[in-house]
Amino acid sequence: MKKVLYYLTCSIAYLVSLLPLWVLYLLSDFIFLIIFYVMKYRRRLVFKNMSDSFPNKSEEEIRVLERRFYHWFCDYLVESIKLLTISKQQLKRRMVFKGTDIVDNIVKEGQSCAVYLGHYCNWEWITSLPLWVTPEAQCGQIYHVIENSDFDRLFLRLRQRMGAICIPMAETLRRIIKYKQEGKQVVIGYISDQVPFWNNIHHWCQFLNHDTPVLTGTERLAQQTGHAVLYLDVTRPKRGYYVAEFKLITREPKKMKDFAITDAYFKMLEASIHQAPEFWLWTHNRWKRTHEEFNLRYDPETGRVDLGPLEEVKKKKL
Repeated sequence: MKKVLYYLTCSIAYLVSLLPLWVLYLLSDFIFLIIFYVMKYRRRLVFKNMSDSFPNKSEEEIRVLERRFYHWFCDYLVESIKLLTISKQQLKRRMVFKGTDIVDNIVKEGQSCAVYLGHYCNWEWITSLPLWVTPEAQCGQIYHVIENSDFDRLFLRLRQRMGAICIPMAETLRRIIKYKQEGKQVVIGYISDQVPFWNNIHHWCQFLNHDTPVLTGTERLAQQTGHAVLYLDVTRPKRGYYVAEFKLITREPKKMKDFAITDAYFKMLEASIHQAPEFWLWTHNRWKRTHEEFNLRYDPETGRVDLGPLEEVKKKKL
């Protein structure tokens, strides 16, 4: 039954992706009405996230941003489906990269690149980067393997159509070392604005008016491998069109102080979000882990974090 559902879903998605984008945007407008008014998908969470992040904005301003976000989110959904069949020529017109000369020069000098991304604008279309940079580099992105193997295969097909490779998170360092041994330079994208698990919290920073636990794995990998570190600043000048500009953070990550690269990334991402807040993924519960709860769970003597239920953790502290 699961196989039947998978092939049915794939077939429908493929047929929908054949529609021109102007038709898909009409579909997006309809999906918006369903998600926003009927399902009210995570609206309380989105409103809270936005209100807490922009305390100087009025409720009316937040409501406007909320509607804009859901309109963009529905566009993102249909644009991602379109990636199944969109031509390289059309995608290259709609997803424009700037500053690729920085990447090309780094690669030609024998250094690989770690590129910080956020869940901002259309991160799926960024997989078209191989159409823009030197073929000397192998482009790729780190991803979470989907538990359902069939749907994992579908997303791999979608994300690798333009020549980029998907590297499972657990295999990141091994694959990077393998490419280095083969003499191949890589340009790897890391979406690093997810919520870390309790036992992976090593650093906190101020981000969007919150004391925020942040992932530091990208920084550690860059320092281990000596990769140049860049930020990809994405904007959306109009519906269906994006511009992604590379901005260099450092070519010498080993010389940077601990967490300086991570802090630089979150400052740059925050600046992008402030310019157009509606294009960030507000539906994820970004601040569900608080510093107060972390302090309860963390044992400074052992350096371990108690992952048990919070009530049991509290009892142990008494």
